[in-house]
Amino acid sequence: MATTILTYQDFIKVHELLLTAAGIPPSLYRKLYEKLSSEAFDGGEYFQVEPVEDGRQRRLVMTSSEWMRSESNVFLVDHALSFRLSDAPKQLQEVPGLVQRMASLMCVDIDLNSDSEEAGDESGDSKLSVVEIVEREYQKVKKEGPGAVVWLELEDLDIDDDVFLSLDLPSKFPDLIALSLCDNKLKVADTIINEIGKFKHLKALWLNNNPILQNSDDYVAANIIQNCPSLEILNSSFTRKYTGWALGFCGGIYDQENPGCGHDNEHSLRGLTSLDLSNRRIHSLLNKGFSPDAMPSLNYLNLKGNPLDDHSLSDLRKLLEAFTSLHALEVDIPGPLGDSAVEIAESIPRISVLNGVNTARIIESGKSVIDSTLLPRLPEWTTGEPLLDRVLNAMWLYLMSYRLADEEKIDETSIWYVMDELGSALRHSDLPNFRVAPFLYMPDGKLESAVSFTILWPTKDIQSGDECTRDYLFGIGEEKQRSARLTAWFHTPQKYFIKEYENYWQNMRLTSSSSVNNASSTSSVKRGDGLPLRVYTDLPPVEEYLTHPSFILTNDPKEADIIWTCMQVDEETRKAIGLNDQQIINQFPFEACLVMKHHLAETVQKAYGSCEWFQPTYNLETQLTQFIGDYYVRENNKTDNLWILKPWNMARTIDTTVTGNLSAIIRLMETGPKICQKYIEQPALFRGKKFDLRYIVLVRSINPLELFITDVFWVRLANNTYTLDKKSLFEYETHFTVMNYRGTLNHMNTPEFVKEFEQEHQVKWSDIHSRVKQMIRKVFESAALVHPEMHSPMSRAMYGVDVMLDSSFKPKLLEVTYCPDCTRACKYDMEAIMGGGETVKGQDFYNYIFACLFLNETTHVTPL
Repeated sequence: MATTILTYQDFIKVHELLLTAAGIPPSLYRKLYEKLSSEAFDGGEYFQVEPVEDGRQRRLVMTSSEWMRSESNVFLVDHALSFRLSDAPKQLQEVPGLVQRMASLMCVDIDLNSDSEEAGDESGDSKLSVVEIVEREYQKVKKEGPGAVVWLELEDLDIDDDVFLSLDLPSKFPDLIALSLCDNKLKVADTIINEIGKFKHLKALWLNNNPILQNSDDYVAANIIQNCPSLEILNSSFTRKYTGWALGFCGGIYDQENPGCGHDNEHSLRGLTSLDLSNRRIHSLLNKGFSPDAMPSLNYLNLKGNPLDDHSLSDLRKLLEAFTSLHALEVDIPGPLGDSAVEIAESIPRISVLNGVNTARIIESGKSVIDSTLLPRLPEWTTGEPLLDRVLNAMWLYLMSYRLADEEKIDETSIWYVMDELGSALRHSDLPNFRVAPFLYMPDGKLESAVSFTILWPTKDIQSGDECTRDYLFGIGEEKQRSARLTAWFHTPQKYFIKEYENYWQNMRLTSSSSVNNASSTSSVKRGDGLPLRVYTDLPPVEEYLTHPSFILTNDPKEADIIWTCMQVDEETRKAIGLNDQQIINQFPFEACLVMKHHLAETVQKAYGSCEWFQPTYNLETQLTQFIGDYYVRENNKTDNLWILKPWNMARTIDTTVTGNLSAIIRLMETGPKICQKYIEQPALFRGKKFDLRYIVLVRSINPLELFITDVFWVRLANNTYTLDKKSLFEYETHFTVMNYRGTLNHMNTPEFVKEFEQEHQVKWSDIHSRVKQMIRKVFESAALVHPEMHSPMSRAMYGVDVMLDSSFKPKLLEVTYCPDCTRACKYDMEAIMGGGETVKGQDFYNYIFACLFLNETTHVTPL
């Protein structure tokens, strides 16, 4: 009987298991009860959300003036969005304002915000034409002299090549040291190069977002640098001619108001305490301006995104160690200063903060904080991309999940959710000061009344100004591929993963198969007394349709000659039921090497390495590193990078996902063990729709290998027209064909399909069918090669083999299913399976199967 929550004792009685599972400290139970009862969302009194990474990410900062002790308080975090994965696009579209809220929370609308802000703040030069601006500045020169204007910004003014030449800027502003021409329409390289070369004192030039750079970036840069002897900054990158002026510009000393011309630039850097040189393409720091004497007060330095390849490792470290005031450093890891955070922290002991992390913690924790030194994986989108698509792509950086369960069963599909703005601002740390856990509050004591929250509590003492962090991979260590899984949120070293991938596939290419014994005829099964064979089965379709006179059903498994069951029959089962070793079982030992998806991949790859009929496949539980390397290689080569994730051992496409999002693939590991298989992006289509084929394979023997295939296969059709549109990847009826369980059943009998397919594609089905049969034999040969222990003289079995054709009509193996799944599937349309030249009644299916396996009759089956 359900208990309505009226008291603290009621709360504990109903939620005790949930509280323990969530890991919430018992000392916080009462405070949690009070906040849940009153729905007290009081996090805003203690924390503040701040933008970071140029507004493309947010962080949560403690703002309370008082210390917050470890496990001293607990906070409720609301769920801004909850959904099952296939429903995500529909829910975002249909709930008013939801996609806009998610876009803001995930920081994928900042370009829209900046556009609106600029539109609402039109003033000054943006109202003037380029001619008016130039004329206004030229009047200053005529009045005050050539040095009156040395910094000119002419951005987003529709300046093309002809207009640029007509402005005659070198004559009007001969002392110009900085010129910005960003976001214009300059196209012809030589024209612009010649005109720019007339500026003899130019130190900085910005041509960003002009057509001139689209196809000839290197040519333009090389010639402008050659023609401008004083140029230090070009398109935000440092030239090799840079001096203290460029350093001062990055340090905020020099700008349009204080251009720095005519001053001792090196002397001006003496008071500089913070210097951001990130992404300036700097090759060398051996420069008069970059020295401890020129910048004796430098405390913070950011060198991320620079090759620094003119230095040896030791010389670069020695140079930075000479800055006696330098305590905080930002660098790429791995990078020019070393391959790990620990290595860099130990080699430059003067540094106390590396990439925002205390170096003492880095050295103490070793590799466990390497993620804190990696660049975050920020959301990306293209100009004009709809908000919905942006959110669907970025959400994997924010999602969390849980799975519902009651006393009867666990839910087959997970619930994914996004925490509210406060919870989503918690960034990752290997040394977090907070912990979060999903929690279902049941005010009426029943699951139907449950309200989902995330519970947040401090695990360390924190004070005002501290960033609040959590461990995105709480409880997951290196034994579960922690470092590789961090790739979902961080830009991990591509070289490492690519090397692991290349080593893996090199070994695959070296794999060669041995021979398999050819089939011979297995003797038929007979009783000594000549009576029909007694069959015990727990499968209703077999009970109903097996009418062959050579077989008779029995309810007692101990007296049966043949056991045809959906149970896994192992030694314990045999003893419990009382089976003997003279009874024939409808399963082979170790058949998991075929019917479980991760074992099937391992079996095929061990036998044949990489083969044309089996897509590249990775067991994410053990081969995530190699998969990430494969993904990076495809990404760098701009080749197809769409993948399908399948649970190891679930049918009917449950928890199966198609995606090209690397973060999504890694995060989907959280809902259970999966393989990740290269998606067949260009399949053969039938009437514009995707389809696959279910073949029924009968196995009489593994050694020697004796196989038969039913003459007719089962065609399974998707319901929707095939497309690779991003939103379609969430549509079950577009990318999946097993419609017996979801959607409208849509298949057809074999003769009708073959006739129409041949007409549509102008091919001979007999050629395709021949290739399919060769492939299916290879599948079972791989099992015989890799797992000879699968053989048993007292085994016969039926398997379903699912096949898809690519656009060249070459077969691709999808999966192998075991007997009970085949039996359940076949009941939906036996006439479609056993069609042939004339329709065969459904009940004859089992008669032919049993006759082949046990009587050696081959009506309506073909040997492989």
